[in-house]
Amino acid sequence: MIKKNVLSIMLLLAVFSGLKAQSSKVFDNLTVPSKILKSDRKYAIYLPPGYETSQRSYPVLYLLHGAGDDQTGWVQFGEVQHIADKAFEEGKATPMIIVMPDANTGQRGYANDVRNEWRYEDFFFQELMPYVEKTYRIKTEKRFRAVAGLSMGGGGSFTYALHHPELFSSACPLSAATGPMALEDTKAQLKRSKPDANYTDAEIEAYFKRQSVLELIKNMPDDQKKAVRWYIDCGDDDFLYEGNSLVHIAMRKKEIPHEFRIYDGGHTWTYWRRALPTVLSFISDAFHQY
Repeated sequence: MIKKNVLSIMLLLAVFSGLKAQSSKVFDNLTVPSKILKSDRKYAIYLPPGYETSQRSYPVLYLLHGAGDDQTGWVQFGEVQHIADKAFEEGKATPMIIVMPDANTGQRGYANDVRNEWRYEDFFFQELMPYVEKTYRIKTEKRFRAVAGLSMGGGGSFTYALHHPELFSSACPLSAATGPMALEDTKAQLKRSKPDANYTDAEIEAYFKRQSVLELIKNMPDDQKKAVRWYIDCGDDDFLYEGNSLVHIAMRKKEIPHEFRIYDGGHTWTYWRRALPTVLSFISDAFHQY
């Protein structure tokens, strides 16, 4: 009887250890060295269940935080580990690696600044992406890479996929900041943020063309209209509702396929936590073989 009890306990421990080894992992204080930004840059990463015990490579989602948060935002407030685990367990999304970079240190935002003195976007594509895709078992083909984000990170999702449609299969901006609506808006915005900068008209116009989602859509070449699968989501009480609606209308006029969803809610984590499972399911459709 004692031997049987010991064997039962050993079996339970083995099962428990196996389950523990199969659980997902989140690390939220990792760093990547950046020559472009002249600093070590922080990032968080979600590794799906089974990553540590398997040999397979995984699709990747770059998940961008909003203004005022950092790389821990989606981990702490967005509950990314719980939501992703549940989506994968229920078969609503395919297991993937989720990378969450910090864009709140040094200067806030995902863009290069007007004079390219602070080059966050260059860091993202030239340093962060190559680093994580060499460090972790990540599939590096376009079809297995997606970008999503909320608010400021939604704006980053828009511009990154519009600047580099050859790199992303799907883009999912949530409650997105869509950048300046017009050139005059850009001038006013830059005047408020850096009143002593004395930017030239040429510098302001170049920045506007690079950062305005509406302008990027307006100038999109016809052969790029179906390059990225778009899922755009914003709450009906969100202060960024107008910009997202105008982007939807511009995409309709340009005949760019996209999903546009308006749900009840505002600019809140409650809204974004509710949106994340749909995002994971949407991008998984591209990861699968049709």
